[in-house]
Amino acid sequence: MARKGKQATISTTFERIRYENPEPNIARIVLARAEQRNAQDRKMLYEIDRAFRIAVADDDVKVIIIAADGPHFSAGHDLHDAEDLNNYETVSLWGGFDEDGQAGMMNGEEEIYLGFCWRWRNLPKPTIVQVHGKVIAGGLMLVWPFDIVIASEDATFSDPVVAFGVNGHEFFTHAWELGARKAKEMLFTGGAFSAEECRQLGMVNHVVPRDALETATLEMARRIAKRPAIGLRLAKLAVNQSLDAQGQWTAVQSAFALHHVGHANARAKYGYPVEPSGAELIRNDAKAGKSQR
Repeated sequence: MARKGKQATISTTFERIRYENPEPNIARIVLARAEQRNAQDRKMLYEIDRAFRIAVADDDVKVIIIAADGPHFSAGHDLHDAEDLNNYETVSLWGGFDEDGQAGMMNGEEEIYLGFCWRWRNLPKPTIVQVHGKVIAGGLMLVWPFDIVIASEDATFSDPVVAFGVNGHEFFTHAWELGARKAKEMLFTGGAFSAEECRQLGMVNHVVPRDALETATLEMARRIAKRPAIGLRLAKLAVNQSLDAQGQWTAVQSAFALHHVGHANARAKYGYPVEPSGAELIRNDAKAGKSQR
């Protein structure tokens, strides 16, 4: 009989997500802020992490799906969220969230953005992302850390935050996901890439009709769940360590530092952590259809 590990010690009460077991051996984490287009506030990110801990501790679970309610997978970071990180039991050794200057912001983003993404990228069970609608900027940080991406035909992917005077969102794996030239195009233009284009680039595994998305994702999860857990874990480690050997972690840390150079530059020029005109530029591009290239 499978052991439940320490699952019983982890709270299963959530406000921003749902935790489900749609079938034997499969867990599903569902983003549940549809009215906010699943914009990620700090509560949501800590709840996602807690849900992953539940799934990893449950030896019956062999595959974890990440899905979302509403018309869009995720509009990115909730820019209106200002909850004190000191209210949470942090998962890293980072602190100093209230330090002056750029330090406090950098410490916080080490915890909730770069820290969570790298932690999730390395969790020991296969993960599948079920993506539909828009995935914008920080929304990619709930796609790229995971193993397999199944997208609906209407899904689009963009990172327009160069308009804010930074190099891209905080988990900078763009070159691995898209290739160097397409990564530069996404970042330089702020344009949205279609699901099919991302499939051709290798970022997306499969593209399916919207009404077949859940079925296709569950079918993939069933196929994976037939394999022994130890084999799945070792295969994931082997692939991730191949990326490590290419220097992915070093590159991500370097890009994160550059991200905060951008924030510090904006603070020095405007007294604000991003270019003030950035949001308007992104909105105008979207209205003009330029974000769809």
